[in-house]
Amino acid sequence: MKVLKLGIPKGSLEENTVDIFKKAGWRITYDSRSYFPDIDDSEMTCSLVRAQEMSRYVEDGTLDLGLTGIDWIMENASDVVVVQDLIYSKVSMRQARWVLVVRGDSPYQKIEDMEGKKISTELVNFTKKYFAEKKINVQVEFSWGATEAKVVEGLVDAVVEVTETGSTIKANKLRIIHELMKTNTQLIANCAAWEDPWKRKKIEQIKTMLVGSLQAMGKVGLKLNVSKENLEKVMSLIPSLRSPTVASLSSQEWYAVESIVNAKGMRELIPLLLEAGAEGIIEYPLNKVV
Repeated sequence: MKVLKLGIPKGSLEENTVDIFKKAGWRITYDSRSYFPDIDDSEMTCSLVRAQEMSRYVEDGTLDLGLTGIDWIMENASDVVVVQDLIYSKVSMRQARWVLVVRGDSPYQKIEDMEGKKISTELVNFTKKYFAEKKINVQVEFSWGATEAKVVEGLVDAVVEVTETGSTIKANKLRIIHELMKTNTQLIANCAAWEDPWKRKKIEQIKTMLVGSLQAMGKVGLKLNVSKENLEKVMSLIPSLRSPTVASLSSQEWYAVESIVNAKGMRELIPLLLEAGAEGIIEYPLNKVV
């Protein structure tokens, strides 16, 4: 029997990835000491791999499929198939950013001020290429971690670091002077696996279900009943991905209305619907919108 080898990113995206797969229909379980999680699909196996290394293992065929950021794909210049953008992060739906950071009291104000300066980052290859394209001569060194601390302590002139909200940077009295790139999670496949009919069909199935799970994030289902005389007024209040579904009830004077709406704002919407004549309002969670 054929098996698809899936890589789960170990680290900040790990918990969120497992949760999204659960909503998509796959249960992944493991303990803190295991690098090979169990998955309730006999056609798949899982491995925990650092996002920084994922594209390398997908490229060489150790894994058929994996999730990693576009930043690490660009860093490693991997020959992989990008199956789908999966725009999510550990705290929000925002894209993460790689930014050039200096001390708050630094005289440097713009990227051109980095001429001849020393920069520390995990994203070495991309950073070198980025500055070379701008014809700015810099010394780029690899950071093994605690990257922001290096500029705080004055070990380097600046760092290139990833951030989502910028709150940690501000908390350390640092300052962003330039954005190098935006990144988000990608579902990537090995080229040979993508050309294999069985594996490609399995990958497409996973992609469809993951996208459905992401599209359901922050949304809820809404059901209600409303009389014919109040239907137009109630319909005008309901935001929707598309037109709400309206069906006649056994009584021709009443209708059932169903829609998918953003969860944010429901506390304001439901009282308005009641005032407009809606009855039997039901709000329910969603796992997927396909």
